[in-house]
Amino acid sequence: MQALTERTLAPLLARRAAWILCGIWLLAGAIGHDPWKVDDALHLGVAWSMAGGDWLVPRIAGDPWLVTPPLYHWLAALCGKALGWLLPWHDAARLASVLFGGLYLVVISRTAYRLDGGSAALAAPLLAIGTLGMLVPMHDAQPAIAAIAGFAIALRGLAIWQQQASRGGSIFGLGLGISFLAAGSDIAAVELATAITLMLHPDWRRRESLRAWLIALGIALALALPWPLLLWQQAPTLFDLGWTAELSSLGLHGGPGVNHLEMLAWAAWPVLPLALWTLWLERRKALLAQNFLMLAAAAWAVTLFVADAPRPATLLPALVPLTLLAATGASRLRRGAANAFDWFGMMTFTLIAGLIWLGGIAMLTGEPARVAKNFSKPAPGFIAEASPILILLAIAATVGWLAVMLRTPRSPWRAAARWSVGLTTIWLLLMTLWLPWIDYGKSYRSVSADFREALGPHPGCIARRGLGLAQRASLDYFNGIRTVGGNRGKDCRHLIAQAGAGSAKDLPGWTLVRETSRPGDKNERLRLYRRD
Repeated sequence: MQALTERTLAPLLARRAAWILCGIWLLAGAIGHDPWKVDDALHLGVAWSMAGGDWLVPRIAGDPWLVTPPLYHWLAALCGKALGWLLPWHDAARLASVLFGGLYLVVISRTAYRLDGGSAALAAPLLAIGTLGMLVPMHDAQPAIAAIAGFAIALRGLAIWQQQASRGGSIFGLGLGISFLAAGSDIAAVELATAITLMLHPDWRRRESLRAWLIALGIALALALPWPLLLWQQAPTLFDLGWTAELSSLGLHGGPGVNHLEMLAWAAWPVLPLALWTLWLERRKALLAQNFLMLAAAAWAVTLFVADAPRPATLLPALVPLTLLAATGASRLRRGAANAFDWFGMMTFTLIAGLIWLGGIAMLTGEPARVAKNFSKPAPGFIAEASPILILLAIAATVGWLAVMLRTPRSPWRAAARWSVGLTTIWLLLMTLWLPWIDYGKSYRSVSADFREALGPHPGCIARRGLGLAQRASLDYFNGIRTVGGNRGKDCRHLIAQAGAGSAKDLPGWTLVRETSRPGDKNERLRLYRRD
């Protein structure tokens, strides 16, 4: 009877609408643009190299890159090969993010249902897509997406463990193996630490727990071990490099600081304040099984974040338990707080939507002239072209947002739903009205074409100096330009160097052939030299 009541809190129409919204959010921005600096170009470059035939060793433009295991890149390469006839290869490969992101949203919804019923199950995916720190990484080529999908699976396994230890252990082991193959030992360490912490709670200290641990570790090792064992067998030197990188990732990389707090404050909005509200409501029930699970997972995941550099990708694991905590308290906001959250979201997103429309109109028509100048100055040479389909999609998104503001009935999750719809709306407007302009400035396509023209058909060996991973991956992807570093490049006829805008151009023994940059980039210069 309780389950039936909880399901009635989330009517079928609302659940279907929520999943349609999640699907739109996942797809918008995942396709339709070139690889972008930094992570997007880097990981698409790894997948591109794998699609060329070497599925064992992750590489960027021919050079080994053993920073993360290859699960995400395997799926991205498969998507690129399977759908490259329908979409540009990079768009097809980026669908791996859509698949792993969809898996994450489904699992976190089911986990929230297990912990707190139907209302939390509806709120969890809505809050996930409404979290600011999720927006850009979830639409990049990003292995961390696969890692948090595995983390969500592991937490679901732990939630089931307290009642069905063997089944929960098998699901936990599945999540543990996926996370390790996606992002390495640090996220796997968080999951293991959470599970060990839970063993302090009587609900997890069951007679079947030892058997469940054996099942979990057996499944995790069966998933995680084959790739490093094959790497060790076929390329022991590269295995040693990868193992050293894994060990170093488990240490402190700077420790907590103000930058961590600042990123947590904006990137975890709105799940962080809602999670803190849940903790306040449940302050006398912290040892209840479901609360203890979410608290332990959040504590270890936040510890991982503050132990690393403050980047959106390193924050993603912490957002998983924070979203579960937020979903528990989202429908329990006091009326004044819920109305303030709702009003703030509606006003903010309506204003931003209006500004995006103003910018889109200015790019297409040149009016207002002052606004149009703000777009032409950072992207010299860009010419906006009207796409009727994209304009219709933008109009439909705007009308949909107005309908949601005016017609959404009062419910415990209305504020969270409107926030998610509002964020999805402005993201859709950006991807329909501004995407060509953004892509023009962030892509290395023109840079690569400049170098290909200057190099000619048979350039021979090309050395590099200061060239970043994203640039190397982009040059290889767009025009097959591969560079070599260190002593391997000492006899090369050509050199590609990255430098600042004000740096000296002359290099002893070299003649500058071409200097180029991404349109509007005032800081980064890429220079092609030919040996004298």
